[in-house]
Amino acid sequence: MKIVLPDGATREIADGSSALEFAKSVSPRLAKEAVAALINDQPADLTRSLHDNDRVSILTFDSTEGKQVFWHSSSHILAQAVQELFPDAKLAIGPAIENGFYYDFDTERPFSPDDIVAIEKKAKEIIARKLDVIRSEPSREELLAYYRERGEIYKIELLDDIQGSPSVYHQGDWQDLCRGPHVVNTGSIRAFKILSIAGAYWRGNEKNKMLQRIYAISFPKQSQLDEYISLIEEAQKRDHRRLGKELDLFSFHLEGAGFPFWHPKGVLLYNLIADFSRSLHLKAGYREVRTPIILNEELWHRSGHWDKYRENMYFTEIDEATHAVKPMNCPGHLLIYKNSAHSYRDFPLRFFEFGLVHRHEKAGVLHGLFRVRQFTQDDAHIFCTPDQIEDQVTDVMQFIMNMYRIFGFESYKIELSTRPEQYIGSPEIWEQAETALKNVLEHRGIDYQLNPGDGAFYGPKIDFHIKDVLGRSWQCGTIQLDFSMPERFELQYTDSDGQHKRPVMIHRALFGSMERFIGILLENYGGALPFWLAPVQVRLLPIADRFIDFCSKVRVDLEKAGIRVEIDDRSEKIGYKIRDAELKKVPFMGIIGEKEQASNSVSVREHGKGDTGSLSIEDFIKVLEEHNVTGSTL
Repeated sequence: MKIVLPDGATREIADGSSALEFAKSVSPRLAKEAVAALINDQPADLTRSLHDNDRVSILTFDSTEGKQVFWHSSSHILAQAVQELFPDAKLAIGPAIENGFYYDFDTERPFSPDDIVAIEKKAKEIIARKLDVIRSEPSREELLAYYRERGEIYKIELLDDIQGSPSVYHQGDWQDLCRGPHVVNTGSIRAFKILSIAGAYWRGNEKNKMLQRIYAISFPKQSQLDEYISLIEEAQKRDHRRLGKELDLFSFHLEGAGFPFWHPKGVLLYNLIADFSRSLHLKAGYREVRTPIILNEELWHRSGHWDKYRENMYFTEIDEATHAVKPMNCPGHLLIYKNSAHSYRDFPLRFFEFGLVHRHEKAGVLHGLFRVRQFTQDDAHIFCTPDQIEDQVTDVMQFIMNMYRIFGFESYKIELSTRPEQYIGSPEIWEQAETALKNVLEHRGIDYQLNPGDGAFYGPKIDFHIKDVLGRSWQCGTIQLDFSMPERFELQYTDSDGQHKRPVMIHRALFGSMERFIGILLENYGGALPFWLAPVQVRLLPIADRFIDFCSKVRVDLEKAGIRVEIDDRSEKIGYKIRDAELKKVPFMGIIGEKEQASNSVSVREHGKGDTGSLSIEDFIKVLEEHNVTGSTL
């Protein structure tokens, strides 16, 4: 029979061959690395029989789909290990996630650290057994009887949700309800590591029972696991929550869970970024606006946010009417637009705002600056005519890419997200908007990934995912095309033919959230921010108290040159002061003693590099000024 390869070529193989046998016919190495197959664009087990003219692609761990299969197979090994050690444990779900997998369990008592060690050991034992992973399709009645006998209440509930014939995967005498696909043998999972344990409500509902969630990861090679563990350890060193405390930038308190408290140096960093961004926006023709934090409930019904965000909004009563603390800035900008008459000559009209918004996040998902209840969006909305869409979206994309480059992010990927299940506006309007964004990307030869069904509720979007120095991906910038809200708010402009027409609205953010972006910056640089962003750029270190007055004179000279400087006047030894400045990631130290005071100079140390020699105050300022630029402009 004939099999169609991913590139459209064909290959002849024996009738009735499996996907694994097909992989062997292509390459023994491919067969060894294969974890599953795509047959006619549908994921399938390697044991699946092929048919004439099937389109077949072999999945390996190197692909996103392959990783998902590999990690989901590993979650079954984890579940089997738990039930072999704790037979009364009830199984919930065990999906693959972005990095690894987890499985949720209902047990009589919490797992102890010793239990986790034993579970990992048992999982490795199951891997070493090299059990064949076999799919079967018992009847619904057989499965119900099986799960009722064992008290698997969560599997019974999941079974009720399955439409069509359920399937089960067996590993020896153990089995789990699953649609698959899976690896063919547990021996494929050669490196396995439990990472952490946490609580999780069944189906994410706080009204349900709290389960125990074990997070883990696996790889085809031990070297890959070793590399991953090293990455995790490095990420922990760079954790922005730890750095925020060490560098005295921000803190969190029980009196305001999810609400950051910014310290003086943190506010300085925040304002440096905001002021720089503001200057670039003004140069690019944006007009800054500011809208209220609290607005009447009716507005959120009109905008469509009520149905989407109601459960995550905060409310208050004003003049016997319900008002909401804004989760978005968009409606306020729409009201500003609607306040005046507009002509096509006004377009493109660009409003931007550093808008403070609030969203109620559950306590369990709060995470430093990455997941908070109060944050500031660097928000902008562009109103334009339909024929201006491509040029405006292109300009915004260039703006975003240049901004990332300035902050040191040279690598990123772009995603195009299309209409979600819940949306406002007509399908025709959505098709028009999606086509417009596709045209921008394709006409300009920009590589992108399609992310079906993940658009905003009012329009499709282009998202930017930046990569940090550890290779981690962070979603930041977004461009969202919106035909619906101008319709809902009855926005108009007078066109060149004198007719009233509806403008198009482009939502966009560069950082996404100021708080989150600062957290990403801190982790990317490990706290050692670029010189122009460092809250303290120079710390002067007098060797003894008698040199403090001279340090004060040097400080004045540096501050006149626009340098942010502080003096460490503590009665500590100079070695202690140097170590502390290194820990605080201060870019430059100026050590001052008898010789420096006499020669009007400083002994210079650079963070991470050590002693760089002695410089006159004038030359030191020149060196600092050379560092005190972003290196790029838009």
